[in-house]
Amino acid sequence: MATQKVLAPKFELAFLLPKYWLTWVGVFILYSISWLPYRLQQGLGKLLGRLLKVVAKKRFRIAQRNIELCFPDLSEPKRAALLKANLDNAGMAILETSMGWWWPTWRVDRKAEFEGYEHIEAILAKGKGVLAFGIHNMNLEIACRILGRQYPSVVFYRKHNNPLMEYMQYYGRSRSNKYLVHKRDVKGLISALDDGELCIYFPDQDYGRTRCEFAPLFAVPDVATTKGSLLFAKEANCETIFLVPVRTQSGYKIIALPGLENFPSGDDKHDVMRINQMIEKMISIAPEQYLWMHKRFKTRPNPEDPSLYN
Repeated sequence: MATQKVLAPKFELAFLLPKYWLTWVGVFILYSISWLPYRLQQGLGKLLGRLLKVVAKKRFRIAQRNIELCFPDLSEPKRAALLKANLDNAGMAILETSMGWWWPTWRVDRKAEFEGYEHIEAILAKGKGVLAFGIHNMNLEIACRILGRQYPSVVFYRKHNNPLMEYMQYYGRSRSNKYLVHKRDVKGLISALDDGELCIYFPDQDYGRTRCEFAPLFAVPDVATTKGSLLFAKEANCETIFLVPVRTQSGYKIIALPGLENFPSGDDKHDVMRINQMIEKMISIAPEQYLWMHKRFKTRPNPEDPSLYN
């Protein structure tokens, strides 16, 4: 089965036209900031987070609502504190993108830590692919760079709408990843797993009603959960693990957790419930670092049900 790898974009003279000048200014600013001391970047990240509360009010309200839905037993002050810390991390995520794309290898290695890599090694030693279920913590760009320093991975890829940013994004993400496959290339990811690759899949977002089961997540009883994780595990010669990227006091840690036994079991509802239980466990390691700004609960069990985000 041939894998349709995403082709590397070429630099175009059109990128020098005026319509891209604002993009170039943003790239230059982020690149320059990436060379500042890490502690200073942390401070700038918090400032950016406060700015997001003003310029991205819609996303702020989505994060606020998600936290309310997932943690109804938390006191109002604790939910407010979690939301504030989440904004700080959202601001830092912008700078972590530039770190992941442009930091030299020696600087990445100084901030990198890995826990549980033996779970990956054990699967690779069997000649099988590693299907790693991840979550959308906001430090993903730098985390994927760190993971690739340990073992280059294969990931789904969505092209950027801005051609210049697509050029920057592709080469930034390719610095550690082995190669990229289109986000809809299911056969391509299965082929990569059959070839014994480490492949990352994120089952923690709302991908719509197609090929999903409704299962609990935190305090929300019926959450649209993709069955893609079951498909890959069933069709490919692989075993599963779970990956959690977290920012620590000294840098970044990638935590690998053992996969589920007897997975998939043949009972789709039961299996997606187990996936969601692991997602809860992973988010709970550092809930302030999770991407709460995504409408995770957009798809309702009954299409006629009122939105949870009104």
